[in-house]
Amino acid sequence: MAGTSSPEAVKKLLENMQGDLRALSLECRKKFPPVKEAAESGIIKVKTIAARSTDVLAALKESSSEVVQPFLMGCGTKEPKITQLCLAAIQRLMSHEVVSEVAAGNVINMLWQLMENSLEELKLLQTVLVLLTTNTVVHDEALSKAIVLCFRLHFTKDNITNNTAAATVRQVVTVVFERVVAEDERYKDIVEQPIGIQGNSNRRSVSTLKPCAKDAYMLFQDLCQLVNADAPYWLVGMTEMTRTFGLELLESVLNDFPQVFLQHQEFSFLLKERVCPLVIKLFSPNIKFRQGSSTSSSPAPVEKPYFPICMRLLRVVSVLIKQFYSLLVTECEIFLSLLVKFLDADKPQWLRAVAVESIHRLCVQPQLLRSFCQSYDMKQHSTKVFRDIVNALGSFIQSLFLVPNTGNVSATTNQTGGSVPGGTASAQTNPGMLGMGGGVTVLPAFEYRGTWIPILSVSTQGSAKATYLEMLDKVEPPSIPEGYAMSVAFHSLLDLVRGITNMIEEELGQVETDSQVTTADTQSSLTQSSDLQDFNSASDQTDKETVSRAVWEEMVNACWCGLLAALSLLLDASTDEAATENILKAELTMAALCGKLGLVTSRDAFITAICKGSLPPHYALTVLNTTTAVLSAYSIQGQNVQMISPSSESHQQVVAVGQPLALQPQGTVMLTSKNIQCMRTLLSLAHCHGAVLGTSWQLVLATLQHLVWILGLKPGIGGALKPGRAVEGPSTVLTTAVMTDLPVISNILSRLFESSQYLDDVSLHHLINALCSLSLEAMDMAYGNNKEPSLFAVAKLLETGLVNMHRIEILWRPLTGHLLEVCQHPNSRMREWGAEALTSLIKAGLTFNHDPSLSQNQRLQLLLLNPLKELSNINHPDIRLKQLECVLQILQSQGDSLGPGWPLVLGVMGAIRSDQGESLIRTAFQCLQLVVTDFLPTMPCTCLQIVVDVAGSFGLHNQELNISLTSIGLLWNISDYFFQRGEIIEKELNKEEAVQQKQAEEKGISLNRPFHPAPPFDCLWLCLYAKLGELCVDPRPAVRKSAGQTLFSTVGAHGTLLQHATWHTVIWKVLFHLLDQVRESSTTADKEKIESGGGNILIHHSRDTAEKQWAETWVLTLAGVARIFNTRRYLLQSLGDFSQAWDVLLDHIQSAALSKNNEVSLAALKSFQEILQIVSPVRESEKPDTPPAINMPVLIGTVTATGLGRSFMRTDSIGERIGRYNITEPPVITDEIEDLNLWWAAWNSWFRIGSESTKPPVACDKMTFIPSQPFLTALIQIFPALYQHIKTGFSMDDLQKLGVILHGAVSVPISSDASPFILPSYTEAVLTSLQEAVLTALDVLQKAICVGSESMQIMYPAIFDQLLTFVEFSCKPPQYGQLETKHIANAKYNQIQLFAPAEWVALNYVPFAERSLEVVVDLYQKTACHKAVVNERVLQNIIKTLRMPLSLKYACPSESTWKLAVSSLLKVLSIGLPVARQHASSGKFDNMWPELANTFENFLFTKSSPPDNLSIQEFQRNESIDVEVVQLISTEILPYANFIPKEFVGQIMTMLNKGSIHSQSSSFTEAEIDIRMREEFSKMCFETLLQFSFSNKVTSPQEGYISRMALSVLLKRSQDVLYRYIEDERLSGKCPLPRQQVTEIIFVLKAVSTLIDSLKKTQPENVDANTWAQVIALYPTLVECITGSSSEVCSALKEALVPFKDFMHPPPSKIQNGES
Repeated sequence: MAGTSSPEAVKKLLENMQGDLRALSLECRKKFPPVKEAAESGIIKVKTIAARSTDVLAALKESSSEVVQPFLMGCGTKEPKITQLCLAAIQRLMSHEVVSEVAAGNVINMLWQLMENSLEELKLLQTVLVLLTTNTVVHDEALSKAIVLCFRLHFTKDNITNNTAAATVRQVVTVVFERVVAEDERYKDIVEQPIGIQGNSNRRSVSTLKPCAKDAYMLFQDLCQLVNADAPYWLVGMTEMTRTFGLELLESVLNDFPQVFLQHQEFSFLLKERVCPLVIKLFSPNIKFRQGSSTSSSPAPVEKPYFPICMRLLRVVSVLIKQFYSLLVTECEIFLSLLVKFLDADKPQWLRAVAVESIHRLCVQPQLLRSFCQSYDMKQHSTKVFRDIVNALGSFIQSLFLVPNTGNVSATTNQTGGSVPGGTASAQTNPGMLGMGGGVTVLPAFEYRGTWIPILSVSTQGSAKATYLEMLDKVEPPSIPEGYAMSVAFHSLLDLVRGITNMIEEELGQVETDSQVTTADTQSSLTQSSDLQDFNSASDQTDKETVSRAVWEEMVNACWCGLLAALSLLLDASTDEAATENILKAELTMAALCGKLGLVTSRDAFITAICKGSLPPHYALTVLNTTTAVLSAYSIQGQNVQMISPSSESHQQVVAVGQPLALQPQGTVMLTSKNIQCMRTLLSLAHCHGAVLGTSWQLVLATLQHLVWILGLKPGIGGALKPGRAVEGPSTVLTTAVMTDLPVISNILSRLFESSQYLDDVSLHHLINALCSLSLEAMDMAYGNNKEPSLFAVAKLLETGLVNMHRIEILWRPLTGHLLEVCQHPNSRMREWGAEALTSLIKAGLTFNHDPSLSQNQRLQLLLLNPLKELSNINHPDIRLKQLECVLQILQSQGDSLGPGWPLVLGVMGAIRSDQGESLIRTAFQCLQLVVTDFLPTMPCTCLQIVVDVAGSFGLHNQELNISLTSIGLLWNISDYFFQRGEIIEKELNKEEAVQQKQAEEKGISLNRPFHPAPPFDCLWLCLYAKLGELCVDPRPAVRKSAGQTLFSTVGAHGTLLQHATWHTVIWKVLFHLLDQVRESSTTADKEKIESGGGNILIHHSRDTAEKQWAETWVLTLAGVARIFNTRRYLLQSLGDFSQAWDVLLDHIQSAALSKNNEVSLAALKSFQEILQIVSPVRESEKPDTPPAINMPVLIGTVTATGLGRSFMRTDSIGERIGRYNITEPPVITDEIEDLNLWWAAWNSWFRIGSESTKPPVACDKMTFIPSQPFLTALIQIFPALYQHIKTGFSMDDLQKLGVILHGAVSVPISSDASPFILPSYTEAVLTSLQEAVLTALDVLQKAICVGSESMQIMYPAIFDQLLTFVEFSCKPPQYGQLETKHIANAKYNQIQLFAPAEWVALNYVPFAERSLEVVVDLYQKTACHKAVVNERVLQNIIKTLRMPLSLKYACPSESTWKLAVSSLLKVLSIGLPVARQHASSGKFDNMWPELANTFENFLFTKSSPPDNLSIQEFQRNESIDVEVVQLISTEILPYANFIPKEFVGQIMTMLNKGSIHSQSSSFTEAEIDIRMREEFSKMCFETLLQFSFSNKVTSPQEGYISRMALSVLLKRSQDVLYRYIEDERLSGKCPLPRQQVTEIIFVLKAVSTLIDSLKKTQPENVDANTWAQVIALYPTLVECITGSSSEVCSALKEALVPFKDFMHPPPSKIQNGES
């Protein structure tokens, strides 16, 4: 009031008042003098007050009655002008609050009169309003009068007045209640004594109320009376009243001033006792009325519902429920039940509409709904009000779809009595289409089974803005537009869901934060051991929570069925994206809420609904169908909400066509945009509320899987789904609309699984289980066909695993266990993804930064690697390939930190079998190579054995040769590593061993590992050796070769590291075991020819059968073992059972040497040589008899490990290293082998080998095996060295054995195809190495005998025998069994016919025999006088042997032979004859002489003719040899005739005789004849003959007889020759005789002259008379020859005739005719 009490305002007021009074007095001056006077006195009064008073306004108020009086009087005049002036003045006074209570009463009375006179009605209302609003002076009766006045004015005929009055009444009523509020505010601090109110039955007992409250109470009570058509108590003077107006007033009071009713019991009482019964009573027509029921049937006509009242009643009810629910619990139950009833289908449309609006108002007040639930639904024996409201809405919505919507508008209007032209109905015949310039816009609407209901925008979210509840001016029911009720109901549902969920979630959130806070407090307080108050507060907290939770659960349980039924129906019917979105949001929030509260059934039901919405109609998905069955069993109390099955005809845009995910695809299915929308909701549900989904993950994921399938999304890296083309079947068809959506969907899908990292462990398990069971279904579906399977579950398992690495332990087992099953699936695509997922998880798990890290958490590391190992049980190659690729990647990234995981990783590589395909083996091997090259130092030493095993297993794989070979290389590298880090490994292994030993002892079991007693480091080596040993008997030759080389290299190079005792195992378990296996395989190997070595590789003929290939292995193995025996002999000898080992080794050598394979047998001998430590340089001519194409190691003598021909792959020179090792060992040439037994064992083996191998075959065919030359050579070469060790015990028997072998060896022929490499060409007479070896052997023996004891010298003759046998070979090559051989050369013609057709070629034995002969001569020269030599008739044997070549002479295979034989004979005789003479008496040489005579005879008069092409020089040379022989006879034999048997001398003489007469060859040409006649020889014979015939004293008559015989023979022969000459000469006439005949005659003539000379020189007594007679008898014949024409003959004749002069004696008296 500051504005009105300021001095200026007061001054202005006073002026105005005076002005008003003046104006009044002016107006009334004429007609109404009393008024004028009063006005004037009023002016004076005012002035006086103004002058006197300090507080003008207070003074004015005091005397206001007087001040007002003039104006009241003015009004009394009923003159409009005056009245108006007065009212204005009064209002001015009022507005300045200068009117007292009395004055106000007067004013009201005055207004009442005016009203009754119907004057200035609007001014009246204005004045009343000003009076009541400016101050509180008017109350009680005055107030009631003022109010009645307004009411009365409301019911005038004038519309303006009516309306103004109505407004005034409303304002006045408000003012009355505002005063109460103000009054309460004033007195609120004063605590009043409560007065016990007895059952307040007396309506007027309001004594307790303060004034303003009392007025309000009276007013409200009368309003109720009036509405109820009863008389008012306080508003006296009311004439009429309408219910509508009364209800409006009641509603506004209740709505605006609820606190008044709640604070004052009196008012509350009014509510309960008056308002509620009133409302219920007024509702009755609506309740009873049934639309369309005939009135006649009921006895009393039913009052029809009246829209204005009904609508206002509903408004009142809304207010009552909203504001006074707590006071009126029972009454509200009735109201709410009524509301629900009003929705029934048989109620008028407008009634249903307003009822829905009212319900909507409730639905936006969640706290109120909560109270309903607490007060009704949760109480026993109470109506389930909340449930009914929801169900009613549901039923209402269903009814709108199911009831045919005909004549909707007209029906309702007719019921109320009015009639509306039918046009309104027809106007809506084409629902939803607004014709707009030819184009058609589709309105948002619901459509279900032909019922089409538009969606109108009713109100904004969360506020219930009603339309029909606000139509207070309508008397007739309005026409409700189609779809209005539906839209309101729809919004009610949405608001209900939104409100409830927000409220509960907020409270839930609070509870959670509170509980967190309190528990924290509790803990802290307990720890500080303070009092336990906080703890109690915590328990209160939980009680409170339990109560709240019960309410929440009840609310959800009450409403979910109805909600779900309604929402599902709406979802199905919705054609508008926004509406669909809202419905889905509601379903989603409900599902989430149920999940949070743990209400599984309802949660699953909502989720199912969303899922169904996502899929095409009638899509066969079992998970969903089972859930619906459960739902339909729920009966809803009160009404049964039917679950209407979805309508199939969809009015949605089809955005995708795809194939259903089913066993037998039934054509295609279509996805609409609504399906996609639902899908996105589903995704969002899973994404945001995954934690509360629990078992419903199953539903959600199953649906997503099907959608993903229909949309054709395929998994990509890391499990994310990307749009991909379907593999088979009609390809998925997607519109562009959905194409743009797909990446988004796929992204959300991925994010959904990423968010699983925020789920708690239990929810995560639910998710994993759901994925696993989905995957199992997909697997079942993919069985038995190779269609594209659904990989959704597998991909998502992978994604989930990847994002939950930080707690992988809790889900690892179920996750990987399932993926392993997937990996075993027969469908390749399924498998491939299972493996992809599994390997990705393992890799991710290993690289993830765990806390604690994997190196600290070995259990976790093994857990992560275990599935990798499990994959090895699966045989599908594609899976194994993935597994190995994974291993490779793990090695590359994690190799250094695998630690205890190594056995697993290595196990994976080792689990690959040969039959699993090349690429698998190759990949696995790549892993192994990586391990060996990079990771040996980082792995625990206990794993090294596994590495060895795995590497070995790769060697045994027969798929890819290169891998096997490389793996052997790896084994070498591994051994190298062991060697380099030996000490470290040994320490670590010993430590580990100790631990295990301890554990074993504790458990009471023995420690079980291979090669146990050996120390662990040695065991490691033994495992390596054993592996290599296995590889040495692999079926493939290349592998065997490589493995063998590696084995012996490693044993050779690194054997020094082994403990002494371990060598025993190496020898017996590794080396001998290997030899046994190789021998076994070699002897049983197949002899079939192998055409090619796979692909286009040609195989050399020396390796073209399995047998030949095994031979190579045998060779290598034997050589290797022998070398180890040789190099490690000092070490092995101390082992104790060395002699047994030696025997075994010899046995192996023997069986190899006797194998029917040249290569093996030769190598066996080389090994034999090696273990005997024979070192012999390899001569050029001794190269093996295999073609040079094959690089076969020649192991004669000690060969260092580098001689392996193995190209090492390491850069450091292993040769050097091996060299070093060898240097550190003591030199191997210790004092040979001390133990004689070992040597004799060796000799026995040697003998067995020799005798077996040289024994000729019994039967001969193509397959006969004949030992090769190099073999025999090597065999014989062994003897000398061996002999050195056994010579002390070498007996005659042994010599015999040796002889057999030597003979056998030399007799062996050569295979024709090897001959070019062994046979020297005939132009050079060279010995083969075998022959040389044989001679060497004999030489060694002979030398040994030479220096040996007497007892040894008896062996000489045996040696001679042996040699002489060989000498015979020159003429008579030895036979080898029945084998046919070709002698490939005929020395006579010097022709070499190589490659004779025969299989076998005999050697050229000539050089050998000749060399043997030389040896014999040498030896004989040394030993001629030895007793044994003399006793054993060696000389006779020599002569006997030489007789053969000598007698053959030109027929000898080689010319040199007989020449050598002659010279040898001469040498031998020159030494031997004196010895023979010396021993003549002993008779030891008796048999020699005839032999010798025959020999001379056969040689000098050979039966073989010289070759035609012999040159003259040659002939002369040969002749000189003959002459030498005769000379020998003349010097060495004849002079000693008396020591020589007579027969022998006789034979010699005859022979000389024969020689002296020339025997000619008929083939000579003239020119040569004089030379060819062996003149020198004859001459020599002749001379010798003569010399010995005549010169010597005849010691015995016998000798003389021999000479005489000789002479007569000689003369007779001369005679014959001369006769023939004469004869021929005569016959030939002029022709000269042939040259040779001429020569012959000349020779005879010369001989005659010589003879006569000789006879003359001899003492006469030595010459027989008969001889002379014969000589003389020649003379006539000689004379006959004179006629010869040849001058040569003549000169010879002359010489022959001359000596005859000595016979020219005169005849004596007695002629004896030449006889004496």
